[in-house]
Amino acid sequence: MSETILYAAEAGVATLTLNRPDSLNALNRQLHADLRQALDRAASDPVIRCLILTGAGRGFCSGADLVDSAALSSGGAPDLAKALDTTYNPLIRAMRDLPKPIVAAVNGIAAGAGASIALACDLVMAAKSATFIQAFCKIGLVPDAGSTWLLPRHVGRARAAALAMLGDKLPAEQAESWGLIWRTVDDDKLMEEATKLGRHLATQPTKALGLIKKALAAAETNSLDQQLDLERDLQGELGRTDDFKEGVTAFREKRPARFTGR
Repeated sequence: MSETILYAAEAGVATLTLNRPDSLNALNRQLHADLRQALDRAASDPVIRCLILTGAGRGFCSGADLVDSAALSSGGAPDLAKALDTTYNPLIRAMRDLPKPIVAAVNGIAAGAGASIALACDLVMAAKSATFIQAFCKIGLVPDAGSTWLLPRHVGRARAAALAMLGDKLPAEQAESWGLIWRTVDDDKLMEEATKLGRHLATQPTKALGLIKKALAAAETNSLDQQLDLERDLQGELGRTDDFKEGVTAFREKRPARFTGR
């Protein structure tokens, strides 16, 4: 694993740390490749049942590295569409499709595509000093990496428009009050709380959590009838799992369930 991603696994949790602190973990080609590799590694490891994504140093991720961008390094008019097709879009799809929960532990700034990556996680926990910024308009671009889809669904169209068109910093506590993220914690407790959450999720019925992700994503565009049918199908699938059997048995025996992720 390259030094741009630190990968640590313990108690069923894989912690992926973006590790370019000198650039506030700006996304260059190497970091993109290494993050995809780390996600694939965690996805394929049956021992790993939850992921935590965070950043080294003073920030979570400052967005695209404009100095070392694949789209900007060739000279002339950059092919930004190609850059999205080959890097950011596959990354966001991989995160959303990963059948295990991903917790974002946002320290410092999450800007541009860095904010998009944080919001693509399933549960976003942020240090109280953290900030989110849709910085695209400041360089003449539209929010990407899923931000135009994620923002209005989290905070409504009016707030999404203001965030995208003004590019102002949004403090973490305000992001929490708007429903953009799940929870803020004291700075010095961020990784402790994120790890506690990750270890809890790693003891839960992993397949059910993965299908909850799938159902919630589908609900954004499904009709009620379509969603009812999807819930039926997913529930039928889960009804045949070992974890469902264990959950029912534990309920009847009045004891905590011992889920295995199967």
